[in-house]
Amino acid sequence: MLRNTLSLLIAFMLTLIPEVSLSLTLEEALARARESLSAYQAALLQVRSSQALYTASLGSYLPSLDASASWSKSSTSAGSFDARTYDLTLSYTLFDWGGRRASRSIALFTLYSDREEVRKTLIDLEYNVKVSFYTSLAQGDLLTQRRIQLQDAQKVYEVAEGRRRFGVARLSDVLQATVRLEQARFNVIQAEGELTKALSDLNSLMGVALDSRTELQGSLDGETRLPEKKLFLEAALERPEIRQAENTVHIAENNRKLISSTLYPSLAASASYTKTGGTVIGFSVPEEKTIAVTAVWNLFELGKWYRLRSAGFEGDVSRQRLSDLKRQVLLAVQKSYEDLVTSTNQLKVTQEQLRQAEHNYDQALGEYKVGKGDILSLVQAESLLSNSREQLIASRLNRILSRLLLERAAGMHAAEEEYRR
Repeated sequence: MLRNTLSLLIAFMLTLIPEVSLSLTLEEALARARESLSAYQAALLQVRSSQALYTASLGSYLPSLDASASWSKSSTSAGSFDARTYDLTLSYTLFDWGGRRASRSIALFTLYSDREEVRKTLIDLEYNVKVSFYTSLAQGDLLTQRRIQLQDAQKVYEVAEGRRRFGVARLSDVLQATVRLEQARFNVIQAEGELTKALSDLNSLMGVALDSRTELQGSLDGETRLPEKKLFLEAALERPEIRQAENTVHIAENNRKLISSTLYPSLAASASYTKTGGTVIGFSVPEEKTIAVTAVWNLFELGKWYRLRSAGFEGDVSRQRLSDLKRQVLLAVQKSYEDLVTSTNQLKVTQEQLRQAEHNYDQALGEYKVGKGDILSLVQAESLLSNSREQLIASRLNRILSRLLLERAAGMHAAEEEYRR
């Protein structure tokens, strides 16, 4: 009885303990996303598949061994006869004018392209996680600022109400402050909803429950020094898409070699052993051993000439697409870098704007308390201060997102460490 009572008491006390919020860093979020995101895992599996196909391409360089067995029964006017045949054949391609080498090269460059697909998926994964992480941080800061705004609006309301009680302020002053106070409450509720949605995006990428409440460790503050654009332009030429396009060019060239190899004879050697048994043994050779060298040459087949011509065009197409892709990537890096420059300059302006708004609010509040200012000026000053705080958060987030977009355009993984050395 005493044990049951203690168990119930402990269970009741546990229910009174508030839920502990887990703390999460950006590195931990990235690690969870890499482990759980299906797109990244699928890209890894595709590499293993291509690796198996590349290994399989070695088969054309090794001998092939075939075994067969057959049994037949025949009925004639002379009677019924049965035959059993066993055959073992070893064959090997001696020379095929580079056809098997081209096939193996195609498998190798396909493997390289799939590896680049893993890298591309990882770049997109890191970009999406970082965007969600910093957006959640910004929404958390915004919620904090709007709660401060609510306190400021409450202070303005209390000052207006106090002055009205002493008969030195009108009822319209209180009404103006009340409207601003209710707007501040509305903004807090909206910020709470936006924070919940931002965390849901991050939770989805990490593979956890969408409604999980996680405390994030991080800050929107960072170094505002602009990195060198040259580093990003150089890194952009190594983007996964560009390497995949280069591999496509190599595949097209080897595909042309593969087709051209069919224009010439192929040379193969074979050795076979055949054993025959049954009631027709008297009319057949019981054992037969054969060694042969065979040359096969297709003298004419219309389609292979046009396939060869098509392969030549495919190579030209691949090279043109590679050239245009480089142009697009370099343009994207250039525009993203300019966005980073713009967002950095805007951040400096908003920081100064906030300082001026804080001074303006303190001045308006002090003047209103001593009866030198009006309520409209005070409410406007408080509203401008609120907007400046929110604009500063938005500018910090915008600069981070611009930097992340630049890193993604350049195809850089840990670009922060690379360009800050």
